[in-house]
Amino acid sequence: MIILDMGPLWLVLLLVRTQNVLALHQILKFMLSVFLLMHSLLQVSYTSWFLDAFNYAIAINMDVLNLSIGGPDYLDLPFVEKVWEITANNIIMVSAIGNDGPLYGTLNNPADQSDVIGVGGIDYSDHIASFSSRGMSTWEIPHGYGRVKPDVVAYGREIMGSKISTGCKQLSGTSVASPVVAGVVCLLVSIIPENRRKEILNPASMKQALVEGAAKLVGPNMYEQGAGRVDLLESFEILKSYQPRASIFPSILDYTNCPYTWPFCRQALYSGAMPVIFNATILNGMGVIGYVQSPPTWHPSTEEGNLLRIHFTYSEVIWPWTGYLALHMQIKEEGAHFSGVIEGNVTVRIFSPPAQGEKTARTSTCVLQLKLNVVPTPPRSKRILWDQFHSIKYPPGYIPRDSLDVRNDILDWHGDHLHTNFHIMFNMLRDAGYYVETLGSPFTCFDASHYGTLLLVDLEDEYFQEEIEKLRDDVINTGLGLAVFAEWYNVDTMVKMRFFDDNTRSWWTPVTGGANIPALNDLLEPFGIAFGDKILNGDFSIDGEHSRYASGTDIVRFPRDGYIHSFPFLDSSESGATQNVLLNSGMNKADSPILGLLDAGEGHIAVYGDSNCLDSSHMVTNCYWLLRKILDFTGSNIKDPVLFSESAKQDVPLYEDDNRLPSRRTDVNYTLYSAVTGKDLICRSDSRFEVWGTKGYNLHVRGRNKIMPGHHVIDLGRGLNSTFGSSRSRRPKFTKKRKGDSLGNRYFSLLYRDELDVPELVASHWVVPAIVAVTGFVLILSIWRIHHKRRRRRRSASGRLANL
Repeated sequence: MIILDMGPLWLVLLLVRTQNVLALHQILKFMLSVFLLMHSLLQVSYTSWFLDAFNYAIAINMDVLNLSIGGPDYLDLPFVEKVWEITANNIIMVSAIGNDGPLYGTLNNPADQSDVIGVGGIDYSDHIASFSSRGMSTWEIPHGYGRVKPDVVAYGREIMGSKISTGCKQLSGTSVASPVVAGVVCLLVSIIPENRRKEILNPASMKQALVEGAAKLVGPNMYEQGAGRVDLLESFEILKSYQPRASIFPSILDYTNCPYTWPFCRQALYSGAMPVIFNATILNGMGVIGYVQSPPTWHPSTEEGNLLRIHFTYSEVIWPWTGYLALHMQIKEEGAHFSGVIEGNVTVRIFSPPAQGEKTARTSTCVLQLKLNVVPTPPRSKRILWDQFHSIKYPPGYIPRDSLDVRNDILDWHGDHLHTNFHIMFNMLRDAGYYVETLGSPFTCFDASHYGTLLLVDLEDEYFQEEIEKLRDDVINTGLGLAVFAEWYNVDTMVKMRFFDDNTRSWWTPVTGGANIPALNDLLEPFGIAFGDKILNGDFSIDGEHSRYASGTDIVRFPRDGYIHSFPFLDSSESGATQNVLLNSGMNKADSPILGLLDAGEGHIAVYGDSNCLDSSHMVTNCYWLLRKILDFTGSNIKDPVLFSESAKQDVPLYEDDNRLPSRRTDVNYTLYSAVTGKDLICRSDSRFEVWGTKGYNLHVRGRNKIMPGHHVIDLGRGLNSTFGSSRSRRPKFTKKRKGDSLGNRYFSLLYRDELDVPELVASHWVVPAIVAVTGFVLILSIWRIHHKRRRRRRSASGRLANL
């Protein structure tokens, strides 16, 4: 058996047992040449190099392959699909998850793939190494939830290893932990008789043995340690009597077990909330391909378990060796006052085609144990809705970092999720008594009367016109609070940030700034608010709280009677570079408005030009104190005397002409990255069950009635675990109505299945059908009378003919 280790720091070829010396020599020669070439190019690597090596591994029927290298681009399809081909050929791939810790959402590919054994690092005290990347996987954002990764952890700090020349040295990194697990895999393979190895061992069965035998560590959560520290002896006991089967990882979800099941254990379920989504992995040790035999079912242990409603999305085809099972969990309306624990099991039956020499299909029943904590529905003022839908990250596009002072991390690729790079903020909000829900669909897909504040942080996407109109109504008439944390946006600076990518042999240019300010300005236009294109940096203080403004923008429009806070900052944008030189030479800074607060009808609005103080990736200082004061205002109309001092009140409005507001780039095809531009407005499976597959609340739904609680909801197909699956799902197409359309055009749009706007819905529900019915009745009556007259004439004509 052969194990091949590929890594950027050293190359080790571990021969557990050799079968073909010539093949081993060829591999060693080939990989050493790749290794030397990588170092000669400062460790720049190309997808094609790995494809060549993977093809060779398949050609010689390799058993185990370790990859101590990776990257953030999980949409590098040639690479990803070749990894699928590797595992489909029954090669067990072990891969390091990356050294981007302690940041969350920083898993590297291919370790984040479900068919690969992803390995994190620990020290000899069983503490998660600070450098070890954390989950969750981010493939599924925004319409789902990431999978548990890493799969296991192993020793990866100060491990003795060989130098390239001679002697030994201490090595640290997940690149070290991964070969340790690969060695464990080889030892486990050796216990299986050679004539049965291909029958029993495969990427799924080996992962089952590792995760089921792992020792769970005390302290780290599941996105830090996965199943736990790899345990050779326990995994040995599992494989010793192993029979091909399917299983679910993790097999137990105990949301009362903190901190292991963080973030779910931090916030209980309650009625009326967005679905709590958990994404489990199906491991199919029965065959490279499998299928779900029948829909998963929920079996509550007690009567209280009937208060839980679960919808499932899952892999249509389980290939290679693995699939996903996503649980969308909501508490029914009758559980609004329930407090307690709900327990039960989710079962799903998997089958695979018969193996060689067998006549019947292989089947296996997977069981997932659930234990959920439920509380009464919290008050509206304490409920926050986090907008995940309008967040774009790398991949697929070049989305630049938010803080331009960070030079070693040019891409915004950590997910921008409550449970990745905003996880510390999430914990703070929970400690402050707030309940935070995630919205992965447009604004039309939530009921604003349930929430105190809609929280928009560092958003890059565009907005549907229906979203803009609904948000205005939600704030002014429904009393929804709105809190916006923006980012920098400057076209000149973006142009300067373009670079040549050696891998794709093309120029990369940012598709937007830290945030999409032109889109945010469209969203805020009904309230008379707009951001500018300055890139401001500096320190400031409010009421003794010191903060750092890191590459934030300025406020250029704000209504009279609002409250504005301005501070002296330097403008580091390309357009402001000359000004900065003059300001620096005079040791002066220009006052720039960065924080605005406003009463808008029944609602309250707060805008701030920087999100770096909430993002734990590259935070200099946090502004959680400011966020709490803002949420007190937007959710409960509690006005802090410092923020709402008379000196901050605007007697005259801030106003910038339209032609001086930040403009969109015309040289970027935004439809390639956007969930809005060129797309249909639809509520996805991460919204409330009653609006799945519709355009949302208060909007006419074509071809489908609103599903009331307790009634069956159609499963909308494939989805959430696959970035590609969601784009293939069939969705209705809608046509935007032009302002100049006449009544006749609007009426005939019914024939062409165009969508009507909200003010027309009442008429369309009663008047238009009544007119159509009356017209149809008159038309049928006229046709009947004409037909009757013709019959009378024919009778009289035939009578005359007979008389002749």
